Amino acid sequence: MEFKVNENNIRIDKYLSNETEYSRNKIQKLIENEKILVNGEIVSNNYKVNIGDVIKILEMPIEPMENLQPSNIFIDVIYEDDDLLVINKKSGMVVHPAPGNYTDTLVNALIGKYNLSNNGFRPGIVHRLDKDTSGLMLVAKNDFTHEKLANMISEKIVERYYLAAVVGTFNHETGTIDAPIGRDSKNREKMTVTSLNSKKAITHFKVLEEFSNCTLIECKLETGRTHQIRVHMKYINHPVINDIIYGKGVKGYEDYGQLLHSYKIKFPHPRTSEILEFQVEPPKEFMDILSVVVNE
Repeated sequence: MEFKVNENNIRIDKYLSNETEYSRNKIQKLIENEKILVNGEIVSNNYKVNIGDVIKILEMPIEPMENLQPSNIFIDVIYEDDDLLVINKKSGMVVHPAPGNYTDTLVNALIGKYNLSNNGFRPGIVHRLDKDTSGLMLVAKNDFTHEKLANMISEKIVERYYLAAVVGTFNHETGTIDAPIGRDSKNREKMTVTSLNSKKAITHFKVLEEFSNCTLIECKLETGRTHQIRVHMKYINHPVINDIIYGKGVKGYEDYGQLLHSYKIKFPHPRTSEILEFQVEPPKEFMDILSVVVNE
């Protein structure tokens, strides 16, 4: 894994903890074990990055998969073959274990039923959906497929489409939001549009149906940043309905989560190159909450 630095005067351990999902402590251990290079050279934890530095991580920390415990949770499988699964994730399900939540995730449900690629605490997981985002996800059953799918996602070969119900109406039918996303400096659990320590983020959208006070849109991701659609829609003053982090909840439905659904995915099969395309309708709760908002 490589990073090209776009910030100055930040400690490398802090910079990488922001750029990855790993703690500063784990990053520091990798640096101490000479698993992280800057411009091909070994550095210390107090090295301060400069714009243009190329950081190469030779080894990412992986927790042993055998420590995971299976959970008997229903998985809605849309497609399955020897290499991969396409699943329809329900809203409210966390994708993979993390500190404070090591059970009842999608990964815990998968390991009890399928052979998966070996990716530590994230076996089979090549991309994610937010906990409260529903819809289609790809899961790799072996390491060959995992690497192929990960590369296809990185190279934008996998096409991902979302349905989002957002606040307000538009005076145009299509749009593109090109605005970099990084961690919110005031709240590390949130993302924001910022020029500081950020990554390029592009979301394309088009209006599908417009109501008096809200709009149903289709979003296509060109990049895959954390909370990308939610952050971008807030940025243009059309927050996703029922998003309590970046907007506000619908009274009585706050626990359901934002009205964001991964409804279509299209990609070439990693082994056969056959073009596969799948589509699923949003869950009943999505449409119920939208109906409540439309009729307010």
